[in-house]
Amino acid sequence: MYRIGLFLATNLAIIFVASISLRLLGVESILANNGVDLNLSALLIFCAVFGFAGSFISLLMSKFMAKRFSGTRIITQPQNEQERWLIQNVTTLAKKSGLGMPEVGIFPAQQSNAFATGWNKNNALIAVSQGLLDRFSEDEARAVLAHEIGHVANGDMITLALIQGIVNTFVMFAARVIGFFVDRVVLKNNRGLGLGYWVTTIVAEIALGILASTIVMWFSRQREFRADAVGAQLAGRSAMVGALERLRAETQSQVPNQLPDTMTAFGISSGWKRSRSKLFMTHPPLEDRIQALKNG
Repeated sequence: MYRIGLFLATNLAIIFVASISLRLLGVESILANNGVDLNLSALLIFCAVFGFAGSFISLLMSKFMAKRFSGTRIITQPQNEQERWLIQNVTTLAKKSGLGMPEVGIFPAQQSNAFATGWNKNNALIAVSQGLLDRFSEDEARAVLAHEIGHVANGDMITLALIQGIVNTFVMFAARVIGFFVDRVVLKNNRGLGLGYWVTTIVAEIALGILASTIVMWFSRQREFRADAVGAQLAGRSAMVGALERLRAETQSQVPNQLPDTMTAFGISSGWKRSRSKLFMTHPPLEDRIQALKNG
């Protein structure tokens, strides 16, 4: 209930602050002087409703989508020693963090990876790859589980959903203001919304969406450092460093990433993508994470 209240309060606060800011900057009067009859407050509310709704719906569906696209098998009754070890350690770590017991699963990937998801920190999902369980030592695997528990305990899923909602709102809003300006002021169209508006809005949404995603990625990287710190606290600093060093060794050997891109934000590793700019990375470089733990 608290998280839903926070979501709605943030939504309303963004609309209020943005509306006041636009009036102080004189944006509405500038558009009016150029023949653009546009109610910015109404447009902002419209964009906020749809921007946050999309983010919120994605959050509510996150567990279902994660299971479906990763092929995660939920452990309801442990069938072997490996599964019993996994359930026992997640249970212990969740209790230490004051969390309700999450669902626990294994997904069939050979790359060492894990992820956490779910809108409610007391009803989350923790999943690990079969490759991680097969190759990591127990201390290293426990550190990875502690890292994912850290994401849940820190409320990272709802935090990034709120940030994404804010980004969605302003991308939709700015793209439509630009579209109106081009259609009415540049192309001099006075007959409803012309082709110029629709084309400009689509192009602007794509361009602004790419730029705005760097904000979401920056927040995601900061949450990784926090989750590493929780992992070190719960499982031991040396174990957390050891897990990250093993991941670094695997990424340098170019083991392909088998975790869908939509789920990498809360994975232990986002894979090794040399061509990707750091601005668009969901995770900081493993070297930076290891150094942060050693310095902490």
